[in-house]
Amino acid sequence: MNHDDRRLIAEVLAGQTSAYAELVRRYQGRLLNVVFRVLDNAEDAADVVQDTFVNAYQSLGSFKGDAEFYTWLYRIAFNTAISAKRKRRPTVSLEGRREQDVGTDPADRGRDNFPGANLERTDDEKLLADAIRKLSEEHRAVLVLKDLEGLRYDEIAGIIGVPVGTVRSRLNRARLELRGILNPTASGPLDFGSTEGELRTVKRS
Repeated sequence: MNHDDRRLIAEVLAGQTSAYAELVRRYQGRLLNVVFRVLDNAEDAADVVQDTFVNAYQSLGSFKGDAEFYTWLYRIAFNTAISAKRKRRPTVSLEGRREQDVGTDPADRGRDNFPGANLERTDDEKLLADAIRKLSEEHRAVLVLKDLEGLRYDEIAGIIGVPVGTVRSRLNRARLELRGILNPTASGPLDFGSTEGELRTVKRS
């Protein structure tokens, strides 16, 4: 695990809640970006991410450190996002005691201020973002985690709870499906490198 994350977690567990605010600042934007891609709704994504940090704070003592902290966060966020997408029920906000404890600020829910908003400014980027939205939930998740977030196959497998082989299979189908959406008249072998390059143009810097 990242040494700095380990230090901050130890400080949180020792009662320094300000250290958790630093972890939130470090990973909030990345989580918002991923969850927004899965849910395709800025307000729902902000709710899910706030819920994720509350749940992570409450469960921090059970974090064993055998994986990267952000991978653990992604797993919580992904499961919360899928639950929100399927059930569309209200999620926990950081209003009240926990907000004061962890020192986090609610995300600005205006679409222009959302991390994903600036990813759709050019026509090409908007076309790609629209194509990703058309993928199935399973395919979109692995595509976002691998080609936008750059996670390893084993990390993705841990996050979504499937074998590595299933991740690879879903990713292959997702790339095929995405290329078909972006260029339905294409024939012959598909150039996945080109698709991955296009995806990286919408990745948060």
